[in-house]
Amino acid sequence: MAPMLGRYKGGGGVSTRWLTVFCIASFCLGVLVVNRFWAIPDTDKTDGATLSTENHRIKELRTIVDCEKKENSVQAVDILSQVSQTHDVIMTLDKAISSLEMKLASARAANGENTEGSPMFSKHKTEQLKDQKKYFFVMGIMTGFSSRKRRDSIRETWMPQGDELKKLEEEKGVIIRFVIGHSATPGGILDRTVGAEEEQHRDFLRLNHVEGYHELSSKTVLYFATAVAKWDADFYIKVDDDVHINLGMVGSTLTRHRSKPRVYMGCMKSGPVLAQKGVKYHEPEYWKFGEEGNKYFRHATGQIYVISKNLATYISVNSHILHRYANEDVSLGSWFIGLDVEHVDDRSLCCGTPPDCEWKAQAGNPCAASFDWSCSGICKSVERMEEVHQRCGEGDGAIWHTSF
Repeated sequence: MAPMLGRYKGGGGVSTRWLTVFCIASFCLGVLVVNRFWAIPDTDKTDGATLSTENHRIKELRTIVDCEKKENSVQAVDILSQVSQTHDVIMTLDKAISSLEMKLASARAANGENTEGSPMFSKHKTEQLKDQKKYFFVMGIMTGFSSRKRRDSIRETWMPQGDELKKLEEEKGVIIRFVIGHSATPGGILDRTVGAEEEQHRDFLRLNHVEGYHELSSKTVLYFATAVAKWDADFYIKVDDDVHINLGMVGSTLTRHRSKPRVYMGCMKSGPVLAQKGVKYHEPEYWKFGEEGNKYFRHATGQIYVISKNLATYISVNSHILHRYANEDVSLGSWFIGLDVEHVDDRSLCCGTPPDCEWKAQAGNPCAASFDWSCSGICKSVERMEEVHQRCGEGDGAIWHTSF
């Protein structure tokens, strides 16, 4: 083997030593090249760059989300604004429609009153409606065939007569009438007697109604329907014929509520529902008001109450479906439940007789109406009306000096 190696070496080939050196040099050169062009990344720098990129993306996402939230918020505000505006428009239209319905109902009622059932308005009647005088209030004094002395006691005290009554209508816009129907035998002696009284005083409003204590709810409906058709007034008042009235104070009280669309005014109460038969103010439909011992809903006491024109028209339009309870003041209160009506509890409409109303008159606060709660009117009103008028009245000239 030795001679062969010597020959290979001497034959001009590369020696083993140089081959080894060449391999080592090639390896070092390869390592150097790889390190130069494929450097191992710095872990800390890579993590920082990654975090920076993620933070930037998060900020972009937050910006997008915030923009979307702002846009949604703006859209929500716009929607709420549009809803509010739409609601206002609807309410305005609703009021306008309600007003037109009331006017139409008044026109229909007036048509039925003035044309005796004619289905069409004549040109003359239409012009009359357009030129109809506007009044402040209509006061209907509920009375019966047996109450002539009560009516006379009122005529002699707080109710103007003759030319004064006409002047009150023309200058103050105040209508006052005794309200009565007819007897069960039309044309009989009772009707003829009232007819003669009407010829003398001209202060009645006759209703197509059969008089009777248990028919007061129906009489009340017919009174308001007839009054709103006959006179265009701001207020319609019902008062009993045993109550003392100060007309100037009534007018001053109503003036404060003249701009309100639906007013129900009186001395509000909530008395017990009487289920026992035979007692005064017995309620046959007591079971509708819940358990025994319950009270009625709030309603104005029956001696005197006031309603605005819209409510009188409502009664006129819906008279055929309004339920009548045994007590007319309860009936009236029930008709307004569920309606957008302002209940006004005014205690000046239910003062007591002297000394109560006298003290208030002396203090400069005359009562609008006075009666005795124990008698549901002035006790023995025929004998005492003059006394109450002298001690509690506002003065005969007060109505003329009061500005409405």
